[in-house]
Amino acid sequence: MNSQELSLQIALSNFPGLVIQFHLDEKNQFVFDYLSDGCEALLGRTPEELMQNPRQFLEMLNARERTLLYKRLQKSVESITSANWEGRVWIDGWQDTKWINLRATPRVLMNGKVTWGGVMMNITQSKKEKIEIEASRRKLAELTAHLETIKEEERAKIAREIHDDLGGNLTVIKLGLSNIRSKLEPHQAELKKNALGLETITDSTFDAIHRISRNLRPTVLDLGIVDAIDWQVEEFKKQIGIDCQFHYNQPDIKTTSEQSMTLFRICQEALSNIAKHAHATLVEVRLIRENCHVELSIRDNGVGIKPKDKHKANSFGLHGMQERIEMQHGTISISKAKPRGTLIKVNLPLG
Repeated sequence: MNSQELSLQIALSNFPGLVIQFHLDEKNQFVFDYLSDGCEALLGRTPEELMQNPRQFLEMLNARERTLLYKRLQKSVESITSANWEGRVWIDGWQDTKWINLRATPRVLMNGKVTWGGVMMNITQSKKEKIEIEASRRKLAELTAHLETIKEEERAKIAREIHDDLGGNLTVIKLGLSNIRSKLEPHQAELKKNALGLETITDSTFDAIHRISRNLRPTVLDLGIVDAIDWQVEEFKKQIGIDCQFHYNQPDIKTTSEQSMTLFRICQEALSNIAKHAHATLVEVRLIRENCHVELSIRDNGVGIKPKDKHKANSFGLHGMQERIEMQHGTISISKAKPRGTLIKVNLPLG
């Protein structure tokens, strides 16, 4: 063995994984041409054992993992690109399961056959961490959904209390003021004026209560999502003064109360952002039902959102939209519109 071969052998023996070379025979069975010394540490078999009986490797995999591995190799042959596969192996001698990753590059031989050379690594720890992170994200999403439900219920409760209690008290006050004003003598014009002024303030407070109640729990949602967004668009035009057009393809789109609230709140947040930041003169809102999903889009002709704005730490409105739609298993995209402005697209599956 010359010095170059010796250096290669030392490097392979210290490699934190398994160096592998293999091909598939006429029966599509694995044939190992080379396995480094890391074989036993990774798979619980010596290189000699697996080279003499390659089926031992496939027997470590369940049917699904084997099928996926062969699909990756087939794709690698068809495109002559590297195969990248990860899966679980059951090591009987250790009574343990490992996650391994195989990365192998194909090479076409003179006789037309294909051989692969690459590495096999133990990714159990990183896979477990990934699974734990995904589980944590699911729990966080469930918690967020639960908190959002509680928040909407609390909003509805507060809206009812404001409307019923404060509204009732104001009604009594208004009636009392009207009664007092009717009993004042003609020479008490100043008192009449003051009473009338208080009635006007009471009427303004009534309007404020109705507005706050609608924002907390829009009763218009009881009429359906189409009517709710139509009302929202009209309110936006009235309060902000920007031309806003609403288009829909069905007058009655059936959604659950949670789906309706999600679409309504996203539209509300989008219109609020347009009013604050867009400097737009025209907004178009579309609500389209197609097959088993509904698409909500809000487009404006303003300055347009910048990519960095979507990733700002304080972009709570945008993050809130994302969280709301994910809770309903939908998707949302926010991009620059053409020729200018911002386009928000929401796709929500209807169960």
